[in-house]
Amino acid sequence: MARVLEINSIEQLAPFRREWSDLLRQTPGASFFQSLEWLEVYWRHFGRERKLRTLVVSDKNRTIGILPLIVECEKTKLGRFCELGFPLHNWGAFYGPIGPDAERTLAAGLEHVRCTPRDWDILELGWQGAVGTDPGQTQRVMTAAGFSPYATLWDRTAIVDIDGTWDSYWSARGGAWLRRFRRTERLLSKQGEISFVHCRPASLADGDGSPHWDLYDACEEIARRSWQNSSTNGTTLSHESVRPFFREMHEAASTAGAADINLLLIDGQPVAFMYGYHYRGYVCGLRRGFDANRAKQGVGTVLLADSLRDSFARGDCIYDMGIGSLDSKRHFQTRVIPVLRYSHFPSLTPRMLLLRLRRWRQSRRCPMSTAVGRAHESVADSR
Repeated sequence: MARVLEINSIEQLAPFRREWSDLLRQTPGASFFQSLEWLEVYWRHFGRERKLRTLVVSDKNRTIGILPLIVECEKTKLGRFCELGFPLHNWGAFYGPIGPDAERTLAAGLEHVRCTPRDWDILELGWQGAVGTDPGQTQRVMTAAGFSPYATLWDRTAIVDIDGTWDSYWSARGGAWLRRFRRTERLLSKQGEISFVHCRPASLADGDGSPHWDLYDACEEIARRSWQNSSTNGTTLSHESVRPFFREMHEAASTAGAADINLLLIDGQPVAFMYGYHYRGYVCGLRRGFDANRAKQGVGTVLLADSLRDSFARGDCIYDMGIGSLDSKRHFQTRVIPVLRYSHFPSLTPRMLLLRLRRWRQSRRCPMSTAVGRAHESVADSR
């Protein structure tokens, strides 16, 4: 029978580092966001007002899975709510249990949650539906554990399946759009000498781990010169509210061999960037931007194409372009995948009913059946 150890201190996770790493390598659809390195940096910057509830599942003195959970409280128009869920906070598209048997790990973890004092108002298991996983598994396990999961569509993410050759992928993008793209390339080449930088430092364990701060600083400087620098959401690389977090996370990702830096230069000057993480063939685009003065020159589009070409050459499996701005990604994507959320409301108080009603209204914009049905649509089908 599986046993569960609950850990509430980030420092107490250190002894499980090797086991966490080994289990992550066996996790279907895993990303760098599920690493202990991610959680440690995330917690140092955002853990002050949150409670850590990481559940380590073992059987016969062997760790078989890890379920990282946090309790996060926030004020809303409906009052103050505390949610128990995964520690992703919308930085990526997907999250889930760590280990080869996600169903067993989640089942043991939820049984532990059910039998311990409740310090949450809502059980919120979001960011479900990663490639290589079963989207309905979370709903089944929650139901079996005695919870009543309410499924809604949280968002969508555009992905590129790195399958076959670059030439076959590229030729399938569509004749009219390809002609416009080639014209953009020709016009851009008249601005100066075009060059690209693709940097994925190997891990420290493999003899590298260098952050290549000159390249990261170039990304940050482009972010300052982009339209995003004037946005109010505070999530751009250069925004002071998150800049220290991004920089420390970049160092951790570089040490782990997970950083992915892409730059486009004209006459040696960086004008566009794409920054993200990669893990065992899964690439997640975290942030991208371009010099606002070159907004009409298509530098961002040209860099995205070159970055994808590089992924094909490296033998990646999935390039997740991320949620939001789907229209700008439609010519590159091979699928749009729904990001699902399963919520349990333990009480039927008026404010809980109102919250559930709000979730229902959100889901009405794109019904679950429609979203899941479109998960395997190709670009050609979606046009």
